[in-house]
Amino acid sequence: MKRRGLWGTAATAVVGLVGVLVFQQVTGGTGGEVLPDGRPGPVKAQSRTERLTASDDGRSAALAQRDTERFSMLGVTWTDPAARFAGTVEVRTRSSDSGQWSRWLRLDGDSGQGERGAVRGGTEPAWVGASNGVEVRVRAGASTTSGLPAGLRLDMVDPGSGKVTGMEPAAFAVEETEQPTPTDSPSDGIETSQAPAPEASPGDEQPTAPPAGEPPVSESPVPSETPSGSPSPSESTSGAPSATPTVSVPPAPPSTAPQPPVTSRAGWGADESISPEEPGYLPGEKIKAVVVHHTAESNSYTCEQAPAVVRGIYAYHVKQLGWKDLGYNFLVDKCGTIYEGRKGGVGRPVMGAHAYGFNSETTGVSVLGTYTDTAPSQAAMVSVARIAAWKLGQYGVDPAGTTTLTAGADGRNYTGKTWASGAQLTFPTIHGHRDGYNTQCPGNALYAQLGTLRSWAGGPVTGLAIKSITGAGVSGTTYYTKASVTVNWSSTTPTSLISRYELLVDGKVAATTAGTATSAKATLAAGTRKVSVRAVHQSGKTATSAAATVIAETTAPTFTTKPSLALRTGTVNTTAVPLTLSWKATDSAALKEVRLTAPLARTYGPTTYSAAHTAKSGAATTWSMTAYDQAGNTTAASVAGTPVILQETSATRSGTWSTKSSTSYLGGKSYSSSSKNASLTWTFTGRSAAWVVSRATGSGQAYVYVDGVKAATVDLKSSTTKYRDAIWTKTWTTSAKHTIKIVVVGTSGRPTITTDGLVYLK
Repeated sequence: MKRRGLWGTAATAVVGLVGVLVFQQVTGGTGGEVLPDGRPGPVKAQSRTERLTASDDGRSAALAQRDTERFSMLGVTWTDPAARFAGTVEVRTRSSDSGQWSRWLRLDGDSGQGERGAVRGGTEPAWVGASNGVEVRVRAGASTTSGLPAGLRLDMVDPGSGKVTGMEPAAFAVEETEQPTPTDSPSDGIETSQAPAPEASPGDEQPTAPPAGEPPVSESPVPSETPSGSPSPSESTSGAPSATPTVSVPPAPPSTAPQPPVTSRAGWGADESISPEEPGYLPGEKIKAVVVHHTAESNSYTCEQAPAVVRGIYAYHVKQLGWKDLGYNFLVDKCGTIYEGRKGGVGRPVMGAHAYGFNSETTGVSVLGTYTDTAPSQAAMVSVARIAAWKLGQYGVDPAGTTTLTAGADGRNYTGKTWASGAQLTFPTIHGHRDGYNTQCPGNALYAQLGTLRSWAGGPVTGLAIKSITGAGVSGTTYYTKASVTVNWSSTTPTSLISRYELLVDGKVAATTAGTATSAKATLAAGTRKVSVRAVHQSGKTATSAAATVIAETTAPTFTTKPSLALRTGTVNTTAVPLTLSWKATDSAALKEVRLTAPLARTYGPTTYSAAHTAKSGAATTWSMTAYDQAGNTTAASVAGTPVILQETSATRSGTWSTKSSTSYLGGKSYSSSSKNASLTWTFTGRSAAWVVSRATGSGQAYVYVDGVKAATVDLKSSTTKYRDAIWTKTWTTSAKHTIKIVVVGTSGRPTITTDGLVYLK
């Protein structure tokens, strides 16, 4: 039987399903052959069928749970290929590995694709993995009065386990392939074999006439000559003998987008002997849109199993439904590998059988799996965008635009919109199968991602933004550097769809990187600069990030107040005398921080001007500081000081003083007096001093004289007992000789004061 032209499974009315299925056996080897030239040969599939038993009222049918020969893909088919099925088809299978039965899987009963001259109608095929048991149940829809279609049967396919080569995931390819020219296309792969068409299986009815409303399609042209050049990884090959081509073949025009890697039919083990007819091409030899599908099956297949899934769909379309070839032009697995579908040359406008009424102006890309609730993988999305951009780019079609298609038949889509044959309809150039047919395909989750696919395929690059600039400090939204910076960015468009990035400084290109890059370096001249990143999409469209302000400067910060030390109040120990370190740094552009580097490490913000520290008495200590601006320029400064403890015994006494002993006192002793006007006097050379005392609830007051002048009246009373308390301090701008005199006031009711000595800083 010769099969030509394309049509859909649509008919003018929904018909019922009745009858039982016929057992069918198609034999064939399952191992992959190797051709004499070393290329992988075909992997032959096996198929078998089982009749379904219909109920007495014709409203349901079933196949009881049973053992089977091994299979991995199945579908339910019926006699009339023009019949539309309204109802539910559910199957469950038993894993040949685990022996466990699966959950019930619902099959899509009306695929909205097909081929003129098909032998049977059927559901979408479903990949179920290696299985050896099956059960089926079918129910007519509530709105259907005529029951189920006739000749209902289960079709099972074992796609073979042969190994094929050349299986590199397209999404992870490092280099793009060069665009083939019309006269020398390594990816044409025109199939010219003339092997006999397969006969219908026993029990199959003869094909019915094509459905009403589908316009006639011209005979598929036959290639006039075999394309020149040796086979490439994208070339379709066949083990069947070639016949002499008889007519011309449309060209494979160059594209505005690079061709992604495509696994050839030979690469996935296509058995070309089951589809010997010549490829057909679009009547206008131009692709106007890409229709996105899903294969409505399990997502549990592995990347290694994906070629077998493709072979299973191929065998189901050709052997079980009687199509001339696989319906889709391209298939994409969840790992991002792109597979050549219908033969005729991946670079040519091959007529597929995937979108009823719109096959003659479109190409079909189907993602392996079901995406009703689960979104497709990033790898699959990227590959669909790349193959769509390449095919549309061959004909100057904007992947992000719209197009007008002529309906080849009366139709209705998933949202209820209807049209008549010949109607002019507007579609996005990348659209879902449901836009042109009443089907859920490509599933809600994938359909929701079509906007992203259009954006990725058509450009420009989206989500482009500078994330950071290294080699520069930032204050607010302004960056500061001495000269050299590394600009880091990100975008939401996958890198394989980006041609290059350009680093712009004041609008001029300072560096160019590959589309996979996320950073670039630049050396800036002094001054305020505007830095941005421009992304060039593979379509040539550009996008530019918001500009960052970067100031390049080499002026170092300054210490407007040099670091200085002063004693402060607090508890005094011989190893920890409390003091304050003070400073002030500024910068002409933006001060970042001030770091204390010795005798310990601390970092202070640009508006911090002092910090409390302690130092060991009797030990000279240098306090080193470095000021940093946001550009990385630095200035260093330091101050040195030695805290010295003068015991009470070193003072000149007047009046009555008694000695008190305790480990809580400095040196273990202190002086105490309640005699009015009793005094202690210390003389030293330094720039800061602190009087150290003991305090309690009964402590009295004392006068403090500095260089003979009364400076303060200090009350030593405290609700809690304190020892070694630096209660009063005095600091001078420079070091000099000074005298500190303490005089007992003789406070009524609490005249006693206890002094532990004096600390000064030299």
